[in-house]
Amino acid sequence: MDRESEDVLDAVGPRLRALRRERGITLADLAAVTGVSESTLSRLESGRRRATLELLLPLARMYDVPLDGLVGAPRTGDPRIHLKPVRRFGMVFIPLSRRPGGTQAFKMIIPARPRPLEPTPQTHEGFEWLYVLNGRLRLLLGDRDLTLSPGEAAEFDTSLPHWLGSADGGAVELLIVFGPQGTRAHLRTPPGEPPSPHG
Repeated sequence: MDRESEDVLDAVGPRLRALRRERGITLADLAAVTGVSESTLSRLESGRRRATLELLLPLARMYDVPLDGLVGAPRTGDPRIHLKPVRRFGMVFIPLSRRPGGTQAFKMIIPARPRPLEPTPQTHEGFEWLYVLNGRLRLLLGDRDLTLSPGEAAEFDTSLPHWLGSADGGAVELLIVFGPQGTRAHLRTPPGEPPSPHG
């Protein structure tokens, strides 16, 4: 086996351990879901057991990551990332990151409509950072009703009721970064100060 392959395999254990801890999963929980014994998982993470396809497939399914992402194998062939848009709530989300767990980035497209949608504010854990590329975005955040133009950014705690839509019925394109619970995105709001729509 060449040195590059050895290095790839040596990095699998620490990558698996970091991924499990990032998701807040215990070895016992992982063993129960995957059917791989706790001792085997422990040896795999510590590097005392060599990764095999038989061990990695159930872990890839459990973490919902591609096998090559789990292994960290060097890319070969076409270097382009083929993004698959996801349609939800009448909007299009294009994933821009493929990192398992942690912060996720998307390009979001709100299509033009003859009549704007009725706002339906939602809440969830975490933080969200957004940057308007094109169009005029309407952001409802708690009791605030904000309009953001291209070049403006906002960050907020998603436990506040919030809703994104077009301010004027036209199409809106924006970048969104979803941070997991307990982490913040790039722009921060000082404690006790309301979120600002400006970067």
